Amino acid sequence: MLIETYTTDWIKDFTDIKSEIVNGLHGFDYTIEHVGSTSVPNLASKAIIDIDIIYTKPLDFEKIKWRLEKTGYYHNGNQGIEDRDVFKRNRKFTNKILDTIKHHLYVCPIHSVALERHILTRNFLRKNEWARIKYQQMKYELAEKANQDRKIYAALKELNVNDFIDTIIAEEKRTQNIAL
Repeated sequence: MLIETYTTDWIKDFTDIKSEIVNGLHGFDYTIEHVGSTSVPNLASKAIIDIDIIYTKPLDFEKIKWRLEKTGYYHNGNQGIEDRDVFKRNRKFTNKILDTIKHHLYVCPIHSVALERHILTRNFLRKNEWARIKYQQMKYELAEKANQDRKIYAALKELNVNDFIDTIIAEEKRTQNIAL
């Protein structure tokens, strides 16, 4: 099945990946956030850990990029999303944790709209059971419609879930008194 029942193993997976990344990025000012569905307790998801590395100084991006490359990642551009750079494993350097736990790694400046979407969505779903349940149901329905095909699912999710996500982001901003 494409969508798996929530497991606390995802928290351990995130912690293990984070430890390896921290080892490679020592000496920089950054934070690391667990985002995406695996970061929301009791939310079924694809078993892929989404991680955002957040930096504050524009010059730090090149330093972080260089260190991630030394850790076995390559920069895969922003894939069409401004201020959210994608890093993937290059398989030149092996790492038991980074090469075995499926994950998406993003590097974002603190002002990134994509980062804000990740954090606000995660926080709202963590706090609002009704939204978590509705989102989970949408994911199951889309996976079924996609015949459990990951690429078709991703395309369907992009088309069918954005309005829901936009709504919960607006609500989270409102509750935090963040300007829209």
